[in-house]
Amino acid sequence: QVQLVESGGGLVQAGGSLRLSCATSGRTFSTSVMGWFRQAPGKEREFVATINWSGGRTYYANSVKGRFTISRNNAKNTVYLQMNSLKPEDTAVYYCARSPDVGLTTNSDEYDYWGQGTQVTVSS
Repeated sequence: QVQLVESGGGLVQAGGSLRLSCATSGRTFSTSVMGWFRQAPGKEREFVATINWSGGRTYYANSVKGRFTISRNNAKNTVYLQMNSLKPEDTAVYYCARSPDVGLTTNSDEYDYWGQGTQVTVSS
């Protein structure tokens, strides 16, 4: 069983920064692709970023490219999302997730374990 717990969300002004963390349990973290997704009120869940097992490969949604950075620390079983230059449209519940696949994926159906989410609110 894999458990994921997000933290680090909160209220921030536009242009500010937040760093989300996702702590995981289970022995498979260091070999798993990890991803971040978000869901705004009234909208479908959307892909944000993903990272391979070593951290050497990453991929971002166009809407966050250049502003957000995904990283991981396999010794701590934790994946991070550094969010800079935040915009009001970044307001959402942010979820981390694990994929058993080898390659990076933006498809939420290919992630099998999810955290409970953390709220990020960006005020204008």
